[in-house]
Amino acid sequence: MATRIVVDPITRIEGHLRIEAVVEGGRITEALSAGTTYRGIEKIVENRDPRDVWAFVQRICGVCTHIHAIASVRAVEDALDIRIPKNANTIRNIMTTTQFVHDHVVHFYHLHGFDWIDVISALKADPKLTSALAQSISPWPNSSEGYFRDVQNRVKKLVDSGQLGIFANAYWGHPAYRLPPEGNLLGVAHYLEALEWQKEIVKIHTIFGGKNPHPNYLVGGMASTLNPNDNDVINIERLNLVKRKIDEAQAFVDQVLIPDLIAIAGFYKNDLFGGGLTNYLAYGGLPMTDIREPDSFLFPGGVVLERDLTKVYDVDLKDPAQIQEFVPHSWYNYPSETTGLHPWQGRTEDQYDGPQPPYQNLDEHKRYSWLKTPRWKGKAMEVGPLARFVVGYARGFKPMKDLVDDSLKKLELPQQALFSTLGRTLARGLEAKYCVDHLAGFYDDLVANIKAGDTAVFNGQRWDPKTWPTQAQGIGFCEAPRGALGHWVKIKDGKVSGYQAVVPSTWNASPRDVQGQRGAYEESLLDTPLAVPDQPLELLRTIHSFDPCLACAAHLLEKDGREVGQIRIL
Repeated sequence: MATRIVVDPITRIEGHLRIEAVVEGGRITEALSAGTTYRGIEKIVENRDPRDVWAFVQRICGVCTHIHAIASVRAVEDALDIRIPKNANTIRNIMTTTQFVHDHVVHFYHLHGFDWIDVISALKADPKLTSALAQSISPWPNSSEGYFRDVQNRVKKLVDSGQLGIFANAYWGHPAYRLPPEGNLLGVAHYLEALEWQKEIVKIHTIFGGKNPHPNYLVGGMASTLNPNDNDVINIERLNLVKRKIDEAQAFVDQVLIPDLIAIAGFYKNDLFGGGLTNYLAYGGLPMTDIREPDSFLFPGGVVLERDLTKVYDVDLKDPAQIQEFVPHSWYNYPSETTGLHPWQGRTEDQYDGPQPPYQNLDEHKRYSWLKTPRWKGKAMEVGPLARFVVGYARGFKPMKDLVDDSLKKLELPQQALFSTLGRTLARGLEAKYCVDHLAGFYDDLVANIKAGDTAVFNGQRWDPKTWPTQAQGIGFCEAPRGALGHWVKIKDGKVSGYQAVVPSTWNASPRDVQGQRGAYEESLLDTPLAVPDQPLELLRTIHSFDPCLACAAHLLEKDGREVGQIRIL
């Protein structure tokens, strides 16, 4: 008998996401992904000075604040043909890689970790054996028997009090957990350490951007005055602090995240469900020289179709035939439900004819999401760390290829294992390693350029609107932690006349298109096993592997919509 599971909202994410899944024979046979919040920021920025738009669109996300600002200023710079100084590009890369490392560590431990780590099982662990395990995989200093015993006692006090706090409402004891108690204790200890660590790395954003979240940016460069000998700007003392935070991040990724990831993956390497789509898209990013020079990108761009790693297709974000958004199953109004629009022709007008909260079951034949449906040449795409590594691997990009090959060799897994929930999680961790290594390089580049006498961070040649054309349009693109991100702007008479952002979770969480193609979330859930249908841990594991862009309860419903139970999830 088929039953329908409804998880709404999905927790441990940023934003509001509803997943419905039909379960038959212990496996998911159908899935629907629905964004349940109307955004509309594109309408808010119309008729504003394009130089100010980054401050508004930065609020699209409460996590990826930096990267939306960068996409926005790049869009305006593209439209107005503004080149930025070398220091500004390097600082933007420092800010970007800092966000990637912070985001990926926080995701693995705090948003995704409890899909793999059973907190209650950690109470059964022998701290001495946990210490031996920790010392066998890493030189990280916090690895003594006494340290793990103290962590275990802290968790035990929470459990004994009946007030689990951050550890409440999860499926502890679920049969899909694979780690031994000692592995779980190790994971819990590093969860707590990561809480402290993540407060430190964001200081890099506060130094170059004034604050975090929502640091400051500037069309034409960066608002980061450099002078090694001036107490009132970014001086040698501030730069030395940045270096210390980079060194701390390097140590945490190398000695905590990566060893934990490989160790945990070793217990789950037979759970290779969740592969989903076979098409992968990356715009490219982290330009060593200039965003107009893709050959310098540390994230190569392109499209891989049907997991064929022998061929990579180029992406042209200005080509109206390549990037289009459709709305046949979205609560938006387009001139035609069957025709997609390139973002420069895109529109954000609601047409809400869906169910009112509390929702009954969604209908895949009707409108069921506040997300549009982006497609590349009509094809559904997965974006994110896995897509970036697939494209980089197919391009023969050695640093990325070596990370993948070395990790799969350690795990004794074939290349095909990468196309799974576990592989997606592995790729995100490897990307943290890739980024933290380059973060140190970007810092060295910045310091060397300053020592050479170059402290320029801003190009003001096109700052005066009188120098602008009457009409202009531009595209700002980059790779966000969650995937390919693009902002398209149109400017008329010095004001924004049109603005569209196509964000990573729109690509991945999109509803069906006119051909019935599912988005990445929906496709990834098909054939996922559920050991306990009213505790859909495996569903959460797969959805969380994308790091979706929060909420707090779920309901279990039968196929006819009758509520048969309520589940609370962490």
